[in-house]
Amino acid sequence: MKDNAENLAALRIETPPATLREIALDRMRRAIIGGLFQPGERLVERTLCEQLGVSRSVIREVIRHLEAEGLVEMLAKQGPIVATLDWDDARQIYEIRAALESTAVADCAKVAGPEIKAALRKAMSELERTSRQNSPVGVLDATTEFYKIVFEAGGNNIAWEIVSRLNSRISRLRVMTLSTSNRMASGPSQIRKIFTAIDANNPDAAAAACRAHIEAAAEIAKTILA
Repeated sequence: MKDNAENLAALRIETPPATLREIALDRMRRAIIGGLFQPGERLVERTLCEQLGVSRSVIREVIRHLEAEGLVEMLAKQGPIVATLDWDDARQIYEIRAALESTAVADCAKVAGPEIKAALRKAMSELERTSRQNSPVGVLDATTEFYKIVFEAGGNNIAWEIVSRLNSRISRLRVMTLSTSNRMASGPSQIRKIFTAIDANNPDAAAAACRAHIEAAAEIAKTILA
């Protein structure tokens, strides 16, 4: 009976494979965030079907999801286009980030023990490695992982849900600012200051470093968009 139970347990799929829609969504999201599709560019279903090798029904689902994420806009008589970026929207995103992230890093610094610090150190190392390789997508992934650990460690799960819903637009702004002079180095350097403060269990220093990091990014974005 025990062997049978173990055999049945082995049948369970712990991590289901990604569906075709999920793969297509991820590819399109990264393409927009990375600038392969430019703001205001039309997204033609037939062309996207050929480029991704999927059906129109999949493309339509993907576009609906990207519209919900704020990466795609639907225009009358024109159809879907890549959403444009403007300073007013960006300003609000940076203000939300400053409020939520500064609280999250402070809360994390208060409770961070060896396991949390080790996880953050690993994410920080990956962030710096991808920065040296000049890989914006790698930097985005490592930064997202760093903040995910921070928010969850401090118990800010609802705040992380809010940030996650904005993450596509946050990532788009990050790629834009990373493309400017020296930001690929200065951004990770500022996040390193956040990590150092958390590692020292200093909530005030962590919050201050976080605000400084976001303010610097906002100034770059304002220069580009305003």
